[in-house]
Amino acid sequence: MNRRFFISSSIVVGGFAVMSKLPLFSQVAQGNDLTLNNGERADPHPSPLPEGEGAKTKSKGIKKVIKTDAEWKSELTPEQYNVLRQKGTEYAFTSPLNDIHDKGTFECAACELPLFSSAQKFDSGTGWPSFWAPIKKENIIEETDKSLGMVRTEVACARCEGHLGHVFDDGPKPTGLRYCMNGVAMKFVKG
Repeated sequence: MNRRFFISSSIVVGGFAVMSKLPLFSQVAQGNDLTLNNGERADPHPSPLPEGEGAKTKSKGIKKVIKTDAEWKSELTPEQYNVLRQKGTEYAFTSPLNDIHDKGTFECAACELPLFSSAQKFDSGTGWPSFWAPIKKENIIEETDKSLGMVRTEVACARCEGHLGHVFDDGPKPTGLRYCMNGVAMKFVKG
């Protein structure tokens, strides 16, 4: 066994063991609901959408698409595979989706789950398709990403868990959010 792998694995396992002793972490790890002192349920990822527009929704009723790595590799282009399955990033200003201004829906390129509407698309000037909100909060997963020496919020498809991009808090009203997505991870359906 590779010595570096053994040492790093030991550190991860040890860290998990220590963290599992913490009350908050053990509650989350066991899948228990976290309640605040006022009796409300704690939501680690509150919805950016106003009430009645998908707020406080989870990935209810979305049937997961689970495939082997070999299946994903055979079904996706090399660029799509790199972004969706390996959390890569396409080069800025290379996506044809940047220039789409027609009415329609941006779907996951891997599983066709509707993710974003053209009604929520805006030109952020960053070189990636940007949106101020998803179609439904339940259609995406948001997780903390600590790669590249910074803390960001990763956005993934709720159906196939493919990496889409990141969300930042420098977007326009009404949410103030910028869902900065890799165009190669999506396809546009006019309509």
